Amino acid sequence: MVQTAPLHGLGEPSEWVRQWAHLIAPGGTVLDLASGAGRHARWLAQRGHPVAALDRDAAALATLNGVPGIGVLECDLEGAPWPLPDDARFAAIVVTNYLHRPLMPRLLDALAPGGVLIYETFARGNETVGKPSNPAFLLAPGELLAVCAPALRVIAYQDGFILRPREAFVQRICAVREAPAAAENLAPQRATAGSDAVSEIPGHTQTSKVLPVSRYVLTA
Repeated sequence: MVQTAPLHGLGEPSEWVRQWAHLIAPGGTVLDLASGAGRHARWLAQRGHPVAALDRDAAALATLNGVPGIGVLECDLEGAPWPLPDDARFAAIVVTNYLHRPLMPRLLDALAPGGVLIYETFARGNETVGKPSNPAFLLAPGELLAVCAPALRVIAYQDGFILRPREAFVQRICAVREAPAAAENLAPQRATAGSDAVSEIPGHTQTSKVLPVSRYVLTA
């Protein structure tokens, strides 16, 4: 019998993502970066969000083919140019268990006004309890917070040790690109990879309203 490696990105959505997803504008397009098999893409699509799932793992992305509301793009996030148009903007960006520092400015820039960044990955100290242990994949103390502030308004930030789903040192943040006051006129914002176009990534755009979030509810 041939043994195959399990697809990454399967399982239940992160508690951190579930905790803060209510801040995403209703119907807003979400970028799921390094999505794997799409545990977050599936969950967010079920909540009515069109999702663009990006990953280099073709086998993992193949499990998302035909899932309503999800478009996939196989791409090398580290050894090739940024795969999306420069003007692509999203109502939310979700990243978990993945770190490639050169992408951070791209992610911040890809947030639409009112857009939410939900990020969670491993931090220094994790080498004492398991993988990853390479410093290249472990955030330094306070690093994620420093990357996001002051460009984004930080709603919640944690840097410490967790017991579930397994013992790990992590950093996680929820931060918002606050919309300028002028956005309150409800002018449409361009959002790449919209509800009818996520399967046509990259390059297709839709017009959708991403409204400023005036109140950041700390409990869903």
